[in-house]
Amino acid sequence: MSIGKNIKVIALATAIGFGLIAQATTAKAAGTETLLVAGGCFWCVESDFEGVKGVQEAVSGFAGGTVKNPTYKQVVAGGTGHYEVVQIQFDPDVVSADQLLAMFFRSIDPTDAGGQFCDRGDSYRSAIFADGPAQQAAAEKAKSEAQAALGKPVVTPVLGKTAFYPAEDYHQDYYKSDERLAFSSVGLAVKKSVAYKRYRKGCGRDQRVKQLWGSAAPFAS
Repeated sequence: MSIGKNIKVIALATAIGFGLIAQATTAKAAGTETLLVAGGCFWCVESDFEGVKGVQEAVSGFAGGTVKNPTYKQVVAGGTGHYEVVQIQFDPDVVSADQLLAMFFRSIDPTDAGGQFCDRGDSYRSAIFADGPAQQAAAEKAKSEAQAALGKPVVTPVLGKTAFYPAEDYHQDYYKSDERLAFSSVGLAVKKSVAYKRYRKGCGRDQRVKQLWGSAAPFAS
């Protein structure tokens, strides 16, 4: 075989190899699913689910309102109709939507229609925004099971698919950020991660979740 033909054979084999890698990458990306949930403070929900095996990313944001690309100030001021939400991107071959939904209900107070824990108002209400009929059915099933487990009405609604708007960079990964805050309600010149822990404890999130769910609570420390 000539040198020219050898080069062509090697180039073809290399191209096939890269093609297979690209196909595998595409297949993996195609297998990724998302779950959009509202569970009160999005810092807390993001913190909880980013530690779950199979979850690739959790992004804090807003959904369910009437204003496009809302800011945090607009949402907390009220009137936009948005919930604080977290978009959970996960690999269904590692963790299923059913498992994540069961964890979600057991990480919140689904009997509270006025907010979550110390955070009150519409933007802190709990909800699930289902992406299609299969996820809708899974969410309704998880809700029914949560209600049976608690023995009391679960008021967390299962809503339809809606636009998701990521929150400002300032809010992403808040729970583990080393950035220092010049001032916060929990102290001066503290890291975001420290402020987050103090806020979560002061808000009574884990205490209430453990009161409701006991050992079934997956994230309460």
